[in-house]
Amino acid sequence: MTGQLEELLAKVGVATSFSDAGLNRKYYSVPEDVLRFLSGKLGFPAGDSEEVKKSLEKFEQYTWHKPLEEIYIVKENALSFAIILSKEESEKKISIELKKQSKTKKIEVDYILAGTSETKKVDGKFKIKHLLQIHSHLEVGYYDLVLKIGAEKYKSVLAVAPQKCYQQDIFNQGKVWGYALQLYSLKSNRNWGVGDFTDLATFVEMCGRNGADIIGLNPINVLSHDYPENASPYSSISRLFIHPIYIDVENVPEFLPADVSSLKKRLAEVRESELILYEKVYPLKMEVLEKIYARFSTSATKKRQDEFEKFCKEKGEELNKLAVFQALYEENTKKIWGGWRQWAEAYRSPSSVEVKQYAEKNARRVGFFKFLQFEADRQFKLAYALVQKQGMKVGFYRDLAVGVGQDSAELWANNELFIAESGAGAPPDAFFPAGQKWGLGAFNPYKLKEVAYQPFIDILRANMSMAGALRIDHVMSLMRLYIIPEYSQSGTYVMYAFEDMLNLVALESYLNQCLVVGESIGNVPEGFLERLEAVNIKSMSILWAERYGAGWGDFMPPHDYPREACVSVGTHDIAPLRMWWFGYDIELSRVLGLITSDDDKIGAYKKREADRWKLLCVLDSENVWPADNLRKADYLYGEGYPEGIEEAVHHFLSKTNSAVFLAQLEDILHVEKLQNLPGTDMEHPNWRRKLPVALENLERDIAYIRNVNAIKTER
Repeated sequence: MTGQLEELLAKVGVATSFSDAGLNRKYYSVPEDVLRFLSGKLGFPAGDSEEVKKSLEKFEQYTWHKPLEEIYIVKENALSFAIILSKEESEKKISIELKKQSKTKKIEVDYILAGTSETKKVDGKFKIKHLLQIHSHLEVGYYDLVLKIGAEKYKSVLAVAPQKCYQQDIFNQGKVWGYALQLYSLKSNRNWGVGDFTDLATFVEMCGRNGADIIGLNPINVLSHDYPENASPYSSISRLFIHPIYIDVENVPEFLPADVSSLKKRLAEVRESELILYEKVYPLKMEVLEKIYARFSTSATKKRQDEFEKFCKEKGEELNKLAVFQALYEENTKKIWGGWRQWAEAYRSPSSVEVKQYAEKNARRVGFFKFLQFEADRQFKLAYALVQKQGMKVGFYRDLAVGVGQDSAELWANNELFIAESGAGAPPDAFFPAGQKWGLGAFNPYKLKEVAYQPFIDILRANMSMAGALRIDHVMSLMRLYIIPEYSQSGTYVMYAFEDMLNLVALESYLNQCLVVGESIGNVPEGFLERLEAVNIKSMSILWAERYGAGWGDFMPPHDYPREACVSVGTHDIAPLRMWWFGYDIELSRVLGLITSDDDKIGAYKKREADRWKLLCVLDSENVWPADNLRKADYLYGEGYPEGIEEAVHHFLSKTNSAVFLAQLEDILHVEKLQNLPGTDMEHPNWRRKLPVALENLERDIAYIRNVNAIKTER
């Protein structure tokens, strides 16, 4: 690799090497073709030495071509930013105007403009960097900024961020508990084979009775309409909107009992199945919702029609783009394979004349998809209203996926904002030596800033809506994301404007009064967690990771757990407690080839046996076994299962310093199967597990009663 190429990659933010997160850290050099490819896709071609030279020049002049950048993101106590002026412009009358967004009144501010020693010759003119310092107080929020230079005007956005993210009082006093819930997994006697918003409302009421203050939800963003089997909540088609599968059809105001009079057999099938039958549940719901929409269109009350119009207006162009995309996709998928990129070119962009004409011609079908969002939003709000009525201290703890599916409305609507012909994934590690190729669309950091980060801001707002907390999946993506070209199995890290991203998260957290939690399981850069802590982004803590010796030693006692954290036994990607105890996950991984040899399987079982003993020891030392079900043996393999261990573990985690404890119903109800097995797709029934106990029976279930009591001994 040439020195100039290495210099370009360092400036642009493409890592030439990286290390993994293993106990015995490995280092990887990135193939040069991958480096050149990604640099080019970021807008800095590096195909040969001449392109590298030109791209270096382009980067050096990147922010010097015009007086203002598209956005300035500053802290509320450091209101200063750089502007670029030519010598001639510096001699003209210069002034600024500020207006808070959504307000009409201009704000008078005191400021000074001071030249710096930084100069550069751009397009034949010498430019000087000036520092504009505002001395007046500005409230946290977004401002329209106008810079006047003589008769010329230049516009930008000034985002004033708080020092830290919003924080509820629970982190200053007391401790709370609640559930990490996969909404789709809720089983009830009345739902249509998948958990819905009425189930969620029922669960909220149950939490109120039992003293739970937080409900962690899986991402509930909209998934594919035409391929309901693509059920991963982490691969949505839009992170701005809700998946209509969660609509309780019978709770739609225009529903009539006659709508399901001929569907009893189909409803019984999806309700009684062990797994969620997405390929039957979703079409069934859409079939009835289409009838309801037809009725809504002709005979809904004026109030409902007005509410629908208001919703469409508030959601604006983004809702229209989603609905048009879904209508187009539904039509094209019947005749064209390969997703929206294979459509006729005229239909690959929402701004084309042909797409606008299609939307007008198919207004009724587009309206149906808008109606789905309208009703999903209404029903989610009903559940949220119950959260507020119950006085839950946190309420819904929503989950923001790290990326979006390639074949999605987000990429169709703003394709130029994403790194082309590439996708996000994970680097090699001990579990996946070749890495993981998720293929999720990832923002191009340069293009994102050119639109003032608005798509990122919109996504934060949409997922902080009706939430007391937001979990940011793979929070390291605020700093860097592992990107893999479509043609390759190798990838590398692409860097993002970390301070900008952090400040925007803090700003939206403050405006929405929403706690932020960062999921940081994986390859975490040195010093990264400290930066999150400094801005009040809380950590996630799981039982299996809170151990000495980099996760291989003894389990930590409760008093060593971090206070500023949400703690749980595991996650949806980790075996439930009973499955973990018996090692069923190890056998499953061997059967599916994730563990590649019998020797490795035997090694995993030996480590698991040691881990089981260490867990028993820490539970003993903390005296958390239920008084009427104390440990009776060492429970080596073949000695059965320690009844009461779920209660002991929940009691143990409730004792920890961590302000928030999230229990999983899968652990409480002795589930022996995984919700999701990373590294698999359809070869394992991911995202399809129903809970074994119906919602109506949950509070009478002895395991539920005993585990809730164990939690409440300390919370």
